[in-house]
Amino acid sequence: MRSLVLAAAFALPASLATAAEKYVLDPSHSQVVFSYQHLGYSTTYGMFSGFDGEIMFDQEDPAQSSVSVSFPVKSMMTGWEGRFGHFMSDDFFGATDEDMVTFTSTSIEVTGDTTAKITGDLTMNDVTKSVVLDATLNQTGTHPQAQKPWAGFDATTTLLRSDFNVGAFAPYVSDEVEVMISIEAMKAE
Repeated sequence: MRSLVLAAAFALPASLATAAEKYVLDPSHSQVVFSYQHLGYSTTYGMFSGFDGEIMFDQEDPAQSSVSVSFPVKSMMTGWEGRFGHFMSDDFFGATDEDMVTFTSTSIEVTGDTTAKITGDLTMNDVTKSVVLDATLNQTGTHPQAQKPWAGFDATTTLLRSDFNVGAFAPYVSDEVEVMISIEAMKAE
């Protein structure tokens, strides 16, 4: 249900990177949206936003790049207070204010001019599993307002709730959760 995060750093143009450079996520334009099937009647959505993370990119050797992201479980937005309360209950996360979702890349495989597979460790609900993000570089360039190097990425993956011990009510509430990630990152000062 709470998903991961992050898309990654790869294939930045030479004008933006000549060695490993740090980019930090723009929390106002970075989000993780998840969806699942409810009883076969509807597709239900939720979101995490406003999270922290960084991308280290090595232009000379993109496989040496990395991404890391973290956010509180309780930052989940469901659009309905009752659903949020249920997700935070012992039926699912049993979440406290300290519980975090983290994603740390372990490898990046560049698959095309603007695509990559980002493998990493996703930790949530005290469980760590390897996941693969199918990532796309949307754009790089100078941000027109901030006047600094900027990059945008999208990524997708599918998670199984049961892998993270939040599989209650499956199969009526689908075990599979579709995850869509969109982030912007700015070159760190």
